[in-house]
Amino acid sequence: MKKKLVISTGAGISAESGISTFRDADGLWEQYPVMDVASAEGFARNPALVHEFYNARRKQLLTVEPNDAHRGLVELENDFDVMIITQNVDNLHERAGSSKVLHLHGELMKIRSMKVESRIYELTPDNIETSPETRDKYGDPVRPHIVFFQEAVPNIELAIDWVQEADIFVVIGTSLNVYPAAGLLRYVRPGTPVYYIDPKPAAVPSGVTVLAEPATKGVAILKGLLLGKKA
Repeated sequence: MKKKLVISTGAGISAESGISTFRDADGLWEQYPVMDVASAEGFARNPALVHEFYNARRKQLLTVEPNDAHRGLVELENDFDVMIITQNVDNLHERAGSSKVLHLHGELMKIRSMKVESRIYELTPDNIETSPETRDKYGDPVRPHIVFFQEAVPNIELAIDWVQEADIFVVIGTSLNVYPAAGLLRYVRPGTPVYYIDPKPAAVPSGVTVLAEPATKGVAILKGLLLGKKA
């Protein structure tokens, strides 16, 4: 039986594909503060602006490709039961070929009914723009399938279950400042090997192997460590 390799990824793994983050723009988008375009209050106040923001993010996503870090995690499925918990809303893990991906903060290429949350719809590259006037087949208005600031993270309990089952736990490309994802480290079983890949790593508990590298180089090193090969 393959060991369970649970990997938590953040913005840093997608940054090398060219996905910009709020941190890159000082928390602004077209001069709008993050809370205006990515919060529950912001959506209630100005849904057109929020739809416009996510339309722009989808257009950007269509211009980029998975990088060697994404592909390296797929290759690890040959030797491990790889389970990815991501804070990212992009679909680069899926496009690279990862088979088990849990999105904590939602999925950019999906929308859902505002009346029945279980009605979730996949957008296509030819049909990515939404607005307050967008309706599903039942006539219901839709919203981005995103966990806005000020909303609960519905998948966090499943993420905790995955981490508690991990034989090896890896954190890639995150400042460990965004909760509840940053708290996943607390659920790792004692004695479980933990690796942390980030070019500017945050402080972590003793015993964590820190690879102060960008995601692409860090994943190459990680593969060597886990497979006993020189990266």
